[in-house]
Amino acid sequence: MKITSTSCICPVLVCLCFVQRCHGTAHHGSIKVTRNQTKHIEGETEVHHRPKRGWVWNQFFVLEEHMGPDPQYVGKLHSNSDKGDGSVKYILTGEGAGTIFIIDDTTGDIHSTKSLDREQKTHYVLHAQAIDRRTNKPLEPESEFIIKVQDINDNAPKFTDGPYIVTVPEMSDMGTSVLQVTATDADDPTYGNSARVVYSILQGQPYFSVDPKTGVIRTALHNMDREAREHYSVVIQAKDMAGQVGGLSGSTTVNITLTDVNDNPPRFPQKHYQLYVPESAQVGSAVGKIKANDADTGSNADMTYSIINGDGIGIFSISTDKETREGILSLKKPLNYEKKKSYTLTIEGANTHLDFRFSHLGPFKDATMLKIIVGDVDEPPLFSMPSYVMEVYENAKIGTVVGTVLAEDPDSDNSLVRYFIDYSAEDDRCFNIDVNTGTIRTTKVLDREETSWYNITVAASENDNPGLLSHVTVGIRVLDVNDNPPELAREYDIVVCENSKPGQVIHTISATDKDDFANGPRFNFFLDEHLSINPNFTLKDNEDNTASILTRRRRFSRTIQDVYYLPIMISDGGIPSLSSSSTLTVRVCACERDGRVRTCHAEAFLSSAGLSTGALIAILLCVVILLAIVVLFITLRRSKKEPLIISEEDVRENVVTYDDEGGGEEDTEAFDITALRNPSAAEELKYRRDIRPEVKLTPRHQTLSTLESIDVQEFIRQKLAEADLDPSVPPYDSLQTYAYEGQRSEAGSISSLDSATTQSDQDYHYLGEWGPEFKKLAELYGEIESERTT
Repeated sequence: MKITSTSCICPVLVCLCFVQRCHGTAHHGSIKVTRNQTKHIEGETEVHHRPKRGWVWNQFFVLEEHMGPDPQYVGKLHSNSDKGDGSVKYILTGEGAGTIFIIDDTTGDIHSTKSLDREQKTHYVLHAQAIDRRTNKPLEPESEFIIKVQDINDNAPKFTDGPYIVTVPEMSDMGTSVLQVTATDADDPTYGNSARVVYSILQGQPYFSVDPKTGVIRTALHNMDREAREHYSVVIQAKDMAGQVGGLSGSTTVNITLTDVNDNPPRFPQKHYQLYVPESAQVGSAVGKIKANDADTGSNADMTYSIINGDGIGIFSISTDKETREGILSLKKPLNYEKKKSYTLTIEGANTHLDFRFSHLGPFKDATMLKIIVGDVDEPPLFSMPSYVMEVYENAKIGTVVGTVLAEDPDSDNSLVRYFIDYSAEDDRCFNIDVNTGTIRTTKVLDREETSWYNITVAASENDNPGLLSHVTVGIRVLDVNDNPPELAREYDIVVCENSKPGQVIHTISATDKDDFANGPRFNFFLDEHLSINPNFTLKDNEDNTASILTRRRRFSRTIQDVYYLPIMISDGGIPSLSSSSTLTVRVCACERDGRVRTCHAEAFLSSAGLSTGALIAILLCVVILLAIVVLFITLRRSKKEPLIISEEDVRENVVTYDDEGGGEEDTEAFDITALRNPSAAEELKYRRDIRPEVKLTPRHQTLSTLESIDVQEFIRQKLAEADLDPSVPPYDSLQTYAYEGQRSEAGSISSLDSATTQSDQDYHYLGEWGPEFKKLAELYGEIESERTT
């Protein structure tokens, strides 16, 4: 196959035709253009031999952006098997075949039917094949080739990031880099100069320059001053074809702003200023403003103001307003026109943020002179003191002089001054003041214990101008006199334990006095000498404004007396001394061994058992109901009482039920055991066991000697015989048990039945150590011992 290729290069169209003829063997139609093998054709025997190349080719070229009326000729395909009789058919397949590229299937000519854009697609891959038109069988194997779109300069350079905004510090050195711009060209950079870009500056000279190759923008002048010009607009052009004539170009705008540096010192617009300040200006108030100008901006214009000289340094002060950058002049001390009529100040303004690169431009501070004129105004009267403190004794007579205030007119006129007390509506008016002299007097009798300090406000005004007032505070201290006797500090609840010992401290008391310290303590405590000596308690002065209550005797009993009264006397240390009497109430209470109070009232026994009032009422109701039931039952039994003997024939071995129960251990009337111990004295020694008998010591010893001489067994026999022979007893058998215990023990009886007949000195205090179960027993024996002691 033979291929003819034509490629046109702008601006001159050059047609290159590569024609190579094949010098083959008998099989001339089997020569392959691009492969080193033959392809077996149907009906022939496969023969392997070294093929010869008919031509050398791998690509066609087609010019982009073709605008002609006819399709653009690309090239020609030709097979060695083509004899020109139309038997060979050429087929074209691949990218764009049939749409962009068409082939004449008889001649093999290839044309481009559309205008191509290399920036959209740079090349196309296609396949060519020659077949027999009659049999549709391939005459040669399929061959691949490329059609490349050849570039022309049809794209201008573009700045994709423009326009640009950039800053550079003012006063920068010449050649300082500002920004690098870059333009891109869509043309083929490998073919010609279509994509070779050169930069130039169209606007912005002579301030800035641009590197033609790199696009770096630099400053072109020394010391560009922001205060002279702040904003610049620079236009940069990019041109392809290396800047030659006919090249395409694009441009962008770069907006450059000079940023501020501290290269300008502050400056006062004037070297001399004058300020008027009235003498009535309040201390701490702002009386004027001053400002120095700075051409810089932001922090580079910040400054501080100070007073560096002048006779008013101690009278005035200056501060800086950070928002307005003004100096605020304030008053430190009050002005007085009559004493000084003017002041002179030297004020300095200095930058706070210095840039030492520009220190050669001079000191970054400035000074100015300020003259202050003090204005004369009509001032209110001036008191001789900022405040007054006076004293007066309580109980002083009405009209007593407390003190005097003094005010004068500070002006040169020296007008007369009038005084008055400025009372509020709720004040108690206890003082008045002389209108002309300022003397303060009492209008009431004062009581220090009610009010010890008074604060009043005295006003002064000029006769000529009553509207101008000045005020002063007067504090009046009321001095104390000894007019209140001492008294007990509080109501004391004094308790004495039943088991207290003589000399035991049961309470400590203190006193208080409404008078001042000088007329109060030290307090003296003592008993009234006109009364008889108290046998129960005494008083001890502790000499520290307290006193102790002590017991005089051993043991107290609530049953005998539960409350005692102790009159005492208290005197203060004032001159003259005052005294008062009080009566202390002492309650008798039952206490633990360690002195803790257990109970002081009889009802405490019930409360200690944990019974509430409701529980007690419920118990009483139950007892009443039970008693009613018992009475009802006894009444019914008596109304239906049956005869004692049911049958007259059989009166033996009858059981009579009385339904009577014994009284238990507390039933001392059921049987007197003393009769067993002393039968001969049984009648003499009978007494009630529910009360305490009066027993004398001598009969007790006689009874003991008699008991030792009586035979109990013999006594029982006698009683048995008497029961058998007694005609008054019922005619049936009865059993009487005397519970004979045998002979008397040498250790003595442990029974408490005869304890009433003896007197013991035994100490029962150990019962309190046995725990809460024995508290009741310890309390009972404690009362018995207290009564015996009494």
